[in-house]
Amino acid sequence: MATKRYILSLSSAEFKNFIDSIDVVLSDCDGVLWKETQVIKNSPETVNKFKELGKKFFYITNSNTKTRSEFVDKCKNLKYDATIDEIVCSSFLAAMYLKEKRFNKKAYVVGSDGITKELEAEGIKHFGVGPDVTEGDEVEMIENFKPDPEVGAVIVGFDKHFSFPKLVKAATYLQDPNVHFIGTNCDVERPSPNTNKFPGTGCFIKIIEMASNRSAVMLGKPESFLSEYIIKKYGLNPQRTLMIGDNCNTDILLGKRCGFKTLLVLTGITTQNDVDAMSASTTSSKDLIIPDYYANELGDVLKMIASS
Repeated sequence: MATKRYILSLSSAEFKNFIDSIDVVLSDCDGVLWKETQVIKNSPETVNKFKELGKKFFYITNSNTKTRSEFVDKCKNLKYDATIDEIVCSSFLAAMYLKEKRFNKKAYVVGSDGITKELEAEGIKHFGVGPDVTEGDEVEMIENFKPDPEVGAVIVGFDKHFSFPKLVKAATYLQDPNVHFIGTNCDVERPSPNTNKFPGTGCFIKIIEMASNRSAVMLGKPESFLSEYIIKKYGLNPQRTLMIGDNCNTDILLGKRCGFKTLLVLTGITTQNDVDAMSASTTSSKDLIIPDYYANELGDVLKMIASS
């Protein structure tokens, strides 16, 4: 089984070799840099230190509820320095995907205005965002629904207003095999601000996939559309790129698929119990998503820099 290294266990020489081997840092956001609206302690200082050391730093998030410009504002509010070109979010990727397809029809969106604002920036027509509740009998709702013939894509992201009518409409449009079925990201869970479960976008996508008997084209981590986009956009050398994340199934898997170095932090989805289970597993390494390094928090990197 591949060996993961606890970042605080590295010798000064080992840590220096690690840092010196990196030119570019790609970081997940929620669970690494913040939890919803609460900054994670020591993370802003660590990001600043990466930049002081001459590393290029990019924010790579599967979140689709905001636009890139709104993420810039969030970064600034939480004491992170970011420009729009340093941010890739899955709402933006949805617009880029349809732009590449030279899409000129309407998109039905099960999601939020983070997606629709990015679509509007590319001149793509859309509808569907907001509450859509069942009024009266559900059979009558189905009988009365008249599909818009101009719809050429169904985009599914995180939708706090998800409802039976939206499920009916998405599945109905997807009966046409020529209609694009786009899922912003596969995360079935978001980092929770407490001990309650916080279901993610992947839950909505799975329901619509079952109802339509189709599989969505996924855009966010760990899928190829995102990896190809960022490697080309940033001119990355995979061997000198570090991917940081809190989720082995998205962040770390993306890094492994691309040949990046990987650092798992335990401030989000993945816990110390999960790490211990990796160590105890007898499953062959090719069946496990094992990071190269792990840390309790991103700030552990800052501690190592200070002590080296």
